[in-house]
Amino acid sequence: ASFQREVALNYGPVARLYGPLRVIGPIMYISDPTALHNILIKEERVFQETKAFMELNNLIFGRGLVSTLGEHHRKQRRILNPVFSVNHMRHLLPLFYNIIYKLRDGIAAEISDGPREVDVLGWNSRAALELIGQGGLGYSFDPLTEKVPNEFGDVLKTILPSVQSLDVLRRFIPLFTGLGPAWLRRAMLNMVPSKRVQRVKNLIDAIDVRSKEIYESKKAAMRGGDEEVMKQIGAGKDIMSVLMKANMAASDADRMPENEVIAQMAGLIFAATDTTSNTLARILELLAVHPDIQEQLREELLSSGAAEGLSYDELNKLPLLDGVCRETARLYPAVTSITRVATQDAMVPLGEPVVGLDGTVMRELHIPKGVEVVIGTLGCNAKKSLWGEDTLVWKPHRWMSPLPTAVSNAPIPGVYSNIMTFLGGKRACLGFKFSEMEMKVVLSVLVSKFTFELSDKPVQWNVGTVWYPTVGMESKPRMPLKVSLYKSD
Repeated sequence: ASFQREVALNYGPVARLYGPLRVIGPIMYISDPTALHNILIKEERVFQETKAFMELNNLIFGRGLVSTLGEHHRKQRRILNPVFSVNHMRHLLPLFYNIIYKLRDGIAAEISDGPREVDVLGWNSRAALELIGQGGLGYSFDPLTEKVPNEFGDVLKTILPSVQSLDVLRRFIPLFTGLGPAWLRRAMLNMVPSKRVQRVKNLIDAIDVRSKEIYESKKAAMRGGDEEVMKQIGAGKDIMSVLMKANMAASDADRMPENEVIAQMAGLIFAATDTTSNTLARILELLAVHPDIQEQLREELLSSGAAEGLSYDELNKLPLLDGVCRETARLYPAVTSITRVATQDAMVPLGEPVVGLDGTVMRELHIPKGVEVVIGTLGCNAKKSLWGEDTLVWKPHRWMSPLPTAVSNAPIPGVYSNIMTFLGGKRACLGFKFSEMEMKVVLSVLVSKFTFELSDKPVQWNVGTVWYPTVGMESKPRMPLKVSLYKSD
């Protein structure tokens, strides 16, 4: 984790990296906005996802949005775009509030005997799963009424650390996926004498079984007509119901086969659970570190009645709430690294010249075919030449004034607010509005009701595909904070 931050913050706009004994590499870490714009937008056909990454996604989720390329990916995205529109988020907002009220009541019940330490990550993860369950799938995973284990939620929380534990084995996935038919690969996988591999296989199976179960129930409701659909959770307004209707109405050329619709469901469950809940845990930790900002945010929320339920537009007009979400996303992007590979030799322009090992000043970068490029999300988000000398200071108020001219003028290709956290280009995060709305509703309700303080336990943030907190060196993700009911004077 510290090495990633070291590279991102201290190695300049371009860095060339190698693995141990130079077995892996070179890998180019790039945070220069001009170069990133070229890689993600102008020449996105040249810089593609790595084969290992695509095949891993295919193994976990199936042929969904995160495991397809080119026209196949664009066709899926065309059908999915409307269900993540601002208009659809407006429809989902009342549902979000109702779920987060249950979250609030669950936490209040846990501290009914007085202030105590609460695992806010555990509660946030349960709420995130229920939000994507009801809002995304029209399905309830968790009543949020008591502190009970959620088996499927645990699967989602552990899949990334488990995959990360495979280390170098992940690079051999493309070789494995080309070995004969699926039944043969399955039989070979069952014989692999590795507890880590078998654990990942079992987690993938759990996601697949639950996704198919949900899909079949929705398909049965649709066969029963509009009346049956209205009886389901979400009354047919959830993302998957809208997607399935749109897919049925699509032309033969654009229509997704059944296995791809199920893959979208699996990817949606995963993507909407881990990243946002971990970011919310980070925000609550930061508010505990900065009680003055926590109190200012609470004043804004209470004076606006945010906890009672605002409209989508009213919610997004709260300046400090917006600043807290944006600043945390800027300094602490949930996804630790995003990689592309050059499919042909490429010359990438640089906005900021760099000096090569031989002393040559380079204004463009030669990237040979086959070289991997790490998209420098944090490096770009925290660049001093853009954000100023205080770039590493968490300052939500910076978003309440016009951004520095250097930021506004830079060709940052991010889809969200001049930062790279949700990526950019044709493979940008499709659900960033869903994530933003979730963060704002959770904070509106919880910060209005509770105060948050640091616990005595040492929390550390670990690098996986997604950053996640643990207590000390333990493996289970959690974020303990001291929580008490807010008492106004």
